[in-house]
Amino acid sequence: MRINPYFKTPPVVQNLIIANCVVYLAMALIPAVNRFCGEYLQLWWSNSPFTPPFHSYQFVTYMFLHAGFYHLFGNMFALWMFGRTLEYELGSQRFLTYYMVCGIGAALIQIGIASLFSENLVLVGASGAVMGLLLAFGVMHPNNMIYIFPLPFPIKAKWFVVGYAVLEIILGSSGAKTGVAHFAHVGGMVWGLALLLWWRKQRKIFF
Repeated sequence: MRINPYFKTPPVVQNLIIANCVVYLAMALIPAVNRFCGEYLQLWWSNSPFTPPFHSYQFVTYMFLHAGFYHLFGNMFALWMFGRTLEYELGSQRFLTYYMVCGIGAALIQIGIASLFSENLVLVGASGAVMGLLLAFGVMHPNNMIYIFPLPFPIKAKWFVVGYAVLEIILGSSGAKTGVAHFAHVGGMVWGLALLLWWRKQRKIFF
């Protein structure tokens, strides 16, 4: 009996989940690691961006830090749910490139908005990269039906992506201090769409 490969977790998705969980556990269990990550690995941004504690590598490291268990669980579940199919279809190297571009792009968008309004920013989480995966799934499998809690019925992937993007823009524009980087979520989608269209133009992917 052959096992459908889409039921397996491919290597990049698996290693991203492991890395995020290891960092979370280390921060939760070892105070010195928690202090180090909080000071050096979060993405810090202020009106003077090129002075400490800002460092350019934080555009990558911030994606591996999470504000709590449910923040981690939500992102890792979505990474596993959508990332498996996408990694098999894009290939591991291209999938990792896509994930990182979405995550870095998400931070750039959120920083741009924060700078526009002279706001200080501390950013953590893989949400921007994960939103890029959601966008890719909606673009490449627009008519797939997905179940999203708490909706009692399935919805086509393309409509869920559109609805989620609109909701994030509304919430981000409302000015409410929710602690959620809504424009980072939108940014991950925008950079993801741009990269997918570029690859399609280069005939590297087809959808």
